[in-house]
Amino acid sequence: MGDSASSSSSSSSSSSSSSVHKSLGGGSGESLFPFADLLLWRNRTGAVILLVSSTGFWFLFERAGYNLLSFVSNVLLLLVAILFLWAKSASLLNRPLPPVPNMEIPQEFAIKAADEIRVLINHVLSIASDITIARNPIRLLQVSFVLWAISYVGTLINSLTLVYIVVLLSLSVPVVYENYQEHIDDKLSSTSEVIRNISRKIPMPVSKEKKYQ
Repeated sequence: MGDSASSSSSSSSSSSSSSVHKSLGGGSGESLFPFADLLLWRNRTGAVILLVSSTGFWFLFERAGYNLLSFVSNVLLLLVAILFLWAKSASLLNRPLPPVPNMEIPQEFAIKAADEIRVLINHVLSIASDITIARNPIRLLQVSFVLWAISYVGTLINSLTLVYIVVLLSLSVPVVYENYQEHIDDKLSSTSEVIRNISRKIPMPVSKEKKYQ
């Protein structure tokens, strides 16, 4: 009995984790960037690099007061100078040249990137078509609320801090939900049930036609 219960719980947890992975776009094999593996920390190296680099950029530009344009220019200038001196010294001392990769974008990479950008643009255009042509008021309210929320948050914090918070939430919320999906779903279902019960108790206005009938 205990073995069957443990096997069923493990199978349910594995199925829930796979559903979270699929909902984030993982497992398809056609995605250009494995965002699901990155957000769920299955690609630990990429997640750590993203976390450390975003923290470093936020500290440099937000706390240390660096300017983005001057920082990028100085880094590129230092990189070009190092590569030039390395190549010069290698030709004089008969040493191997610096291991610079092939500086061109592969055609497959460009095609996949264009396809994903096309899907994103078509999704945005479908939302715009829903609002303007189909006159969907629910979609209009959703888009208006999201834009108002972004505008309101933008008045409280700057864009760099907002991007950093989004990165931190993206690297923490999916992992927490994957590990505690059953408990979170139970809490959400009970909360939605309470909201439904409260909304049922609110008296709805009776129309005049029904009142006279």
